[in-house]
Amino acid sequence: MTTTTDLVSYEDALASYDPVMGLEVHVELGTATKMFCGCSTALGADPNTQTCPVCLGLPGALPVVNATGVESAIKIGLALNCEIAEWCRFARKNYFYPDMPKNFQTSQYDEPIAFNGYLDVQMEDGEVFRVEIERAHMEEDTGKSTHVGGATGRIHGASHSLLDYNRAGIPLIEIVTKPITGAGERAPEVARAYVRELRELIRALGVSEARMEMGQMRCDVNLSLMPKGADKFGTRSETKNVNSLRSVERAARFEIQRHAAVLSSGGTIVQETRHFHEDTGSTIS
Repeated sequence: MTTTTDLVSYEDALASYDPVMGLEVHVELGTATKMFCGCSTALGADPNTQTCPVCLGLPGALPVVNATGVESAIKIGLALNCEIAEWCRFARKNYFYPDMPKNFQTSQYDEPIAFNGYLDVQMEDGEVFRVEIERAHMEEDTGKSTHVGGATGRIHGASHSLLDYNRAGIPLIEIVTKPITGAGERAPEVARAYVRELRELIRALGVSEARMEMGQMRCDVNLSLMPKGADKFGTRSETKNVNSLRSVERAARFEIQRHAAVLSSGGTIVQETRHFHEDTGSTIS
């Protein structure tokens, strides 16, 4: 594991490498019911009381798409200057979810509802940076796992886990950028400005409160480095579920320094998922 003391300075990292970012932002839509069933999305209910055969994935239960969720997705797509698909479909995203009772996520893959857009974001000094949007697609959220018996509240060291499926099936929009290049030393600042502008846009549309501290909006920060003058992207890491504007910027900055330290010492970057620690501003595998 790279520690803070292993990092190269930010200035040295940018002297040798150009950062490339990709940002994936998940937004919980403020609909009254879930994406594919009539269960309530209201917060604060007792665990597993807002569930039904559809969101529990019971055999024979058939989903029906939430019309308001589709309308919200189109509003977001239009606000992001996207093309809106005249026809799209859902797909099964198959991999193990301990907190998704169906064991797959109903999402969109090759035919999203909105694609090929952009968002112009304004930096603190007034400079405008255009972030290209690859896609915005509809999907559903997972349930909530609570890990019990450990010191950190995370799965490592826990004796058992509790599952609450009230959130399973809540409508999500995932907004995925195209690779963000050319930001140089301002890449972490661009990441923060983009998520800030996106949050304000989502709130202005009235489709979500986008409260990051409550998980209603969260960002995955993908980052890689290219040696100066190269034209091939490096191996990326993905820092998952970053839940504040400050943390988005700090996570990008830390990963730039960590990648540079590994590459400068002759090592190779492992493509992996990482977790951001708020208290130290660092990431771990």
